[in-house]
Amino acid sequence: MSEVYKWVCRVSTAVGIFAAGLMFVAILVVCHMVFVRAVLNESSIWQTEFVTFALIAATFLGAPYILLTRGHVNVDLLPILLGESGRRRLAWLATLLSFGFCMVLFYSSVHWWWEAWELGLTTPSIWRARLWIPYLSLPVGLGLLCLQYAVDMWALAKGLSSPFAPIVTNDSVPQESAA
Repeated sequence: MSEVYKWVCRVSTAVGIFAAGLMFVAILVVCHMVFVRAVLNESSIWQTEFVTFALIAATFLGAPYILLTRGHVNVDLLPILLGESGRRRLAWLATLLSFGFCMVLFYSSVHWWWEAWELGLTTPSIWRARLWIPYLSLPVGLGLLCLQYAVDMWALAKGLSSPFAPIVTNDSVPQESAA
């Protein structure tokens, strides 16, 4: 399982980098759109939809990396007050609930993507983008997020990760006396 753990972490990192790239491209497209509208005095056709789809894709594709790095917002008052066993139980509860929620979303998103693929759905704009392309980011991102939760549960069960580890600063580390 250790090789699977490493593989999932590498994939989460690679997809996280891709998501960051999508955000950068979205910024460039917004700049292009502003230039086309303000300087050239022309209308934009595809830019708004592209930016919307790119940012949504970056959100879902970047989620496994955020989980991997524990970059999500975390209120840690309760875990700090709990002992080690309480933190472990809370980590299991939070991970299982989150994993279950992501599995339901993954199942629904696969159905949604498949429907767009089968029916050949497109956007109602002049651009007429095929919707299965941006919709694909949901099942891919959520599937990878479920995998990341699965390997996190494995690491938690094996004791390889400390649940809600408190942040240690230099101020909180006791110093030895020089006496």
